[in-house]
Amino acid sequence: MKIILRKNVDNLGKIGDIVNVKDGYARNYLIPRGYAYLAKEGAIKRIEIEKKQYLKQVEKTKEDAKLLAAKISDTQITVKMKVGEDSKLYGSVTNQMIAEELAAKGFDIDKRYILIEDTIKTLGIFDVKVKLHSEVMTSIKVWVIDEKEQ
Repeated sequence: MKIILRKNVDNLGKIGDIVNVKDGYARNYLIPRGYAYLAKEGAIKRIEIEKKQYLKQVEKTKEDAKLLAAKISDTQITVKMKVGEDSKLYGSVTNQMIAEELAAKGFDIDKRYILIEDTIKTLGIFDVKVKLHSEVMTSIKVWVIDEKEQ
């Protein structure tokens, strides 16, 4: 059965692609969930309109992410941790802790988009990457200090 995809579907195609799938997959999964139309003349015209709207929305989201990246790149946060011998931390700094500190500064960033490359288990200054969009990344400075210090 030939269908036109309304949304990006992993391992199948992107918006506007005309693909051939099994009848049951189209009738029972893709079409009822709004992922596809039957490949007919009216559907092709309709999908072009939807594709243009989707591309505008993606571009707006990307621009918003760029603006947020410009604001967030200058941000420095401080995480206070309990410290043992040789300036080693009890535990490690997690992306949840960083997300909470960013929220305190007014940035609502999901912890899944905070990427810590190496575990942070010592005191110091670290660069942590924040993925705001599939094409927009920035980094912030994270200061890890002893909770006893002021």
